[in-house]
Amino acid sequence: MRLSIFLEPQQGATYEDQLAVARATEDLGFDGLSRSDHYLHMGDHVSGLPGPTDAWITLAGLARDTSRIRLGTLMTAATFRHPGPLAIAVAQVDRMSGGRVEFGFGAGWFEQEHAAYGIPFPASARERFDRYEEQLDIITGLWSTPVGETFRYEGRHYRLAEGPALPKPQQGPRPPVVIGGTGPKRTPRLAARFADEYNVPFCSVEETAAAFGRTAEAVRSAGRAAPMVYSAAQVLCVGRDEAEVARRAERIGREVSDLRRDGLAGTPDEVVDKIGRFAEAGAERMYLQVLDMADLDHLELVASAVAPRLDRTGSGGGGAGGLRGGTR
Repeated sequence: MRLSIFLEPQQGATYEDQLAVARATEDLGFDGLSRSDHYLHMGDHVSGLPGPTDAWITLAGLARDTSRIRLGTLMTAATFRHPGPLAIAVAQVDRMSGGRVEFGFGAGWFEQEHAAYGIPFPASARERFDRYEEQLDIITGLWSTPVGETFRYEGRHYRLAEGPALPKPQQGPRPPVVIGGTGPKRTPRLAARFADEYNVPFCSVEETAAAFGRTAEAVRSAGRAAPMVYSAAQVLCVGRDEAEVARRAERIGREVSDLRRDGLAGTPDEVVDKIGRFAEAGAERMYLQVLDMADLDHLELVASAVAPRLDRTGSGGGGAGGLRGGTR
């Protein structure tokens, strides 16, 4: 079981705020740091000030300001960028980081932020997924084309003339690709074809297990030999006692009862137990969504009171540590 920190900077964060969390993430021994790719805040309990930060510009900075942790997105929106320039940007950040990038990639869904910043938003989910699939084909194709050879693509939505397919990422043949979501058919098929990791965001243990099962079946049906990493993302709200849990819940505008039901919330004992249930469902990695970036003590509590109690398989147990540290 690996633990990564997951940020939502569109809710209101500067680069310096994110860097402080990244450095704490590294110092405390977590596996990685991922961030959302959004340009508009969500909900009425935050203002979003001082405004959004671009995911890949931020990760480029963090690539130079950290040295160990994995860095990625959950999820970059296919609607935001053309696939050729996106492949270049991700490859460059991978090289800047010394090969620590993980490319979380999704179809895009938040129509309001597209309207707010003049980004075209395909009206139908079918077209968004069609474009998304072509982008996956193009980006992974550009990265895997051998140096000295050219890449050409003729799709319905994107066409690339023969080009050098450069630059290459530092990781070979490419950075790990993370695909997420709970769609019953197309998402598992795309994950089986393109992904190194399949992620289920903000679902119950039972829903997560069912989604893992659908993707595992798609992997088998595709005759795929490469292993698939299975992961889950959950909002985090841990406290040493009930008062601390309630204080953290209030700061992010959530009810403790809802967080206990829908996230990783409560005392360290409760969180260890629930992570163990996700591990039993097949999760090998948990993304801990931290909504209050100023509360670095929250991360320290997880590192000291939760992580050492997770064994190598991620089940809650009495003692075996060994979760923290290491890269993929």
